Amino acid sequence: MNSWHVRPTAVGLALSGLLYALAAAPAAAAEVIPRGWEADALRLAAAHQISRGAGVTVAVLDSGVDADHPALKGKVTTGPDFFKDGVDPASPEWGVHGTAMASDVLKVAPQARILSVRVIDDSKDGEEQQGQGFEPIADGIRYAVDHGADVISMSLGSDDFTTYFKYDAEAVGYAVSHGVTVLAGAGNSGDDSTNGSFPAGYASTIAVAATQQGGGRAEFSTVRTHNSVAAPGVGIVSAVKEGGYRPVNGTSPATALAAGVVALMRSHNSELTPAQVRTILTHTAHHPPGGRDAQVGYGQIDAAAAVKAAASPPADKASAVAYRGEEHLANPVGTPKATTQPMEQGVWLTGLGLAGVGLLMLIGGLLLALRRKTGAGPTAMVPPPGHLPS
Repeated sequence: MNSWHVRPTAVGLALSGLLYALAAAPAAAAEVIPRGWEADALRLAAAHQISRGAGVTVAVLDSGVDADHPALKGKVTTGPDFFKDGVDPASPEWGVHGTAMASDVLKVAPQARILSVRVIDDSKDGEEQQGQGFEPIADGIRYAVDHGADVISMSLGSDDFTTYFKYDAEAVGYAVSHGVTVLAGAGNSGDDSTNGSFPAGYASTIAVAATQQGGGRAEFSTVRTHNSVAAPGVGIVSAVKEGGYRPVNGTSPATALAAGVVALMRSHNSELTPAQVRTILTHTAHHPPGGRDAQVGYGQIDAAAAVKAAASPPADKASAVAYRGEEHLANPVGTPKATTQPMEQGVWLTGLGLAGVGLLMLIGGLLLALRRKTGAGPTAMVPPPGHLPS
């Protein structure tokens, strides 16, 4: 399966998996966004008896949103274009992916509002977007926070876990410290690799994996230990920029659906903190065997249970700690700072043996050079490479 995650040699961090089915659904100008199996999987009917997202703003950081689509009309505020490539809304490189994602948010939270902030391009990959610099996503996050967003949905990311950007991580921290929950797609490299994804990999981000019908991991969904929860991501009927709807696969729609659930929670309890949101989502999800795994995190979200739990959230024990240097190095598994984990014996012995071979070869080489200089022959044999001394 192809993936829209590409290496982000620049800010253009690729779209997190907008994969259209070959057969498009009829382009009906419906006011109500069609629902599929995801409605039952998330238990939306029960969740909507408690909350429909009123009073909550979800910032969709994406390629732009068509505010005139019948399903979105009157619900979208268009923010700035931080990608700044000169492309306008009439271009085929503008608003395709973002429009689909906004509709998926509203499918779950129909009374929420969308704040559209353009930070990526629909058609170009990371190589082609290199000239745009690295700041659009970070700028978009900060803009959303400063302009009333309660939730930030980012159906985008890289397929290269080494691409950690300080400015993006700081922007995510800025959002969370201001009470804004941040979600991002886990990535779509699961069918050919286990590369991690940023911004999903940042510590304060809720990384959303994709499930197929039945709740198991969709085959394309990236497998990583930083996955937090999962949501439906196969055949999700989403808005098309030109009008109508098409089914979409990927962690992109999964992220948008999850952001909609967070909007329902925040509408039911506007005082929820990002830490409380994460705790509720992970505690109320349909846990896989063992409680959590790298495939779906704590499991597929249960919107009804999460919204109900939002009324009485657990205490938020998260707090900022002033940095005081090495004194505050963490001991996450109870290991003293001055102690390292023991190496496995086999690895240790192999390493010791190879070091011995290297030392013997070095000594032998020095002796051979000395003998040649004095006219004498070698006095000892050096084990050949790849053989350990007996």
